Amino acid sequence: MLRVGLTGGLACGKTTVAAMFEKRGAHVIRADEIAHQLLDPGTEVHKKVVATFGREILNPDGTISRPKLADLAFQGRIQELNAIVHPAVVRAQEDWMDAVGRRDPHAIAVVEAALMIEAGAHKRFDKLITITCGLEQKIERIAQRMNLSAADARVEVERRMKAQLPDEKKAELADFVIENSGTLTNIESQVTELWKKLVEIEAGR
Repeated sequence: MLRVGLTGGLACGKTTVAAMFEKRGAHVIRADEIAHQLLDPGTEVHKKVVATFGREILNPDGTISRPKLADLAFQGRIQELNAIVHPAVVRAQEDWMDAVGRRDPHAIAVVEAALMIEAGAHKRFDKLITITCGLEQKIERIAQRMNLSAADARVEVERRMKAQLPDEKKAELADFVIENSGTLTNIESQVTELWKKLVEIEAGR
């Protein structure tokens, strides 16, 4: 089985690219979805996050308000949050890949995670793909995603980018780079070519 890490900068299209690989036959899991489950009430991660950041991050039903948590975390406390969440997410990813490998020894398993390199988890993969895009694309996409003005979106992008390695650094560590500042057709073409390479690599193992 070929283990592939898929990462990239803020709003560079990681989820879109992951879906394209899935459509071509890859097994895909998204770290953000794992984190959502790990933050459910009753889990150890939920308890640790609440103990660290306070009950003011909770919704009335006991679930964690991700916007409230993000506001606190991005005010210089992102490392505290990552120290709680990342180890649990990485363990879940490993368990998932092991299960995929048992079911399909020739699978291509893709794990999509924004902070894969920051967490040091990229070293666990056979191949690493980084998706990049320009600053203006990030701002435009965040504005649309969060219903913000261009000025507010720029502030939000700059705030979040402080918690991530620059795209250029992520690209330097990657085996493959997908540039996603263009059209959907362009990125489909890049994914198609890269998928062929991944299939060839897995077949030659």
